[in-house]
Amino acid sequence: MILVLRALGVGDLATGVPALRALRAAYPDRELALAAPRWLAPLVDLVGGVDRLVPADGLGNLGWPGPPPGLAVNLHGCGPRSHRVLAATRPGRLLAFASPDAGHADGPDWRADEHEIDRWCRLLGWYGVPADRTDLALRRPAPGGIPTGVTVVHPGSKVPAKRWPARRFAALARELTGRGHRVVVTGSAGERELAGWVAYHGGLAPDAVLAGRTDLGDLAALVAGARLVVSGDTGVAHLATGYGTASVVLFGPVPPARWGPPPDRPWHRVLWHGDGARPHRPAARPPGAWGDWPGYDGVTTDSTLSAVGLDEVLAAVDDAERAVRVSGAVTA
Repeated sequence: MILVLRALGVGDLATGVPALRALRAAYPDRELALAAPRWLAPLVDLVGGVDRLVPADGLGNLGWPGPPPGLAVNLHGCGPRSHRVLAATRPGRLLAFASPDAGHADGPDWRADEHEIDRWCRLLGWYGVPADRTDLALRRPAPGGIPTGVTVVHPGSKVPAKRWPARRFAALARELTGRGHRVVVTGSAGERELAGWVAYHGGLAPDAVLAGRTDLGDLAALVAGARLVVSGDTGVAHLATGYGTASVVLFGPVPPARWGPPPDRPWHRVLWHGDGARPHRPAARPPGAWGDWPGYDGVTTDSTLSAVGLDEVLAAVDDAERAVRVSGAVTA
């Protein structure tokens, strides 16, 4: 039995795919269990190779029900808390970054500025398990009743500072519609009001608002069959990478060097105005209705992200779609 800890979100799971695939290839005859939030189950199925999902919300006690795993792998963090969560299952061996505070002297040192994909591939490589950082493709779900060929505009993020101003997303939706795109607006249930605001001010019909109306499996199917995705640095951008769907990703405050799509894919365009050195200005959403939120005008958006202009995004859209035509990449 191999127990892997990755109790985080959509983008975290997507960037961990090469490491998970490497473990599957290295131990083809062992059961592979992934400790992750229960709501990620549809995406875990699309990763493939995972035999069992162990529900884990953050770094609480796993309540591990079975015998000690022969191997535990920390793909969650640098410790000490995540190390201790796995150590509590009494594994035969723990693969993890060195953490003296957790009593784990084995493993490589943590690098704070490393790309998230490379971090976990390097960890496994240190233990003799080779991983391919390009092995990011997700299984394509059956579309069912999900629309295909649409352009996905995703204005939300669980981190407020990563939200490009909503007024600009609305203007983008209007411009793209004028260019012949069939635009839909996605988001979580908690972002439905924001998505509705963007759709209304972008001249879209109410049925273009899919926020809160799709589960994770539906969202994956939507992105897999989409024409284009435009979003901030959030989970839906990683789904676009996993399906090779043309995308424009707006970065700030975290640089694309840590979370961006593969640089050798020209149909994934990245916009970033940080220099990697100057401090950013994070923001928390203040109380009140979305319509009263200064973030609509870019006031609470991170300064590197608010520097990204509408014309720049539209030019990146053109570049991404041109790259699809030139390369013959299948994005829907």
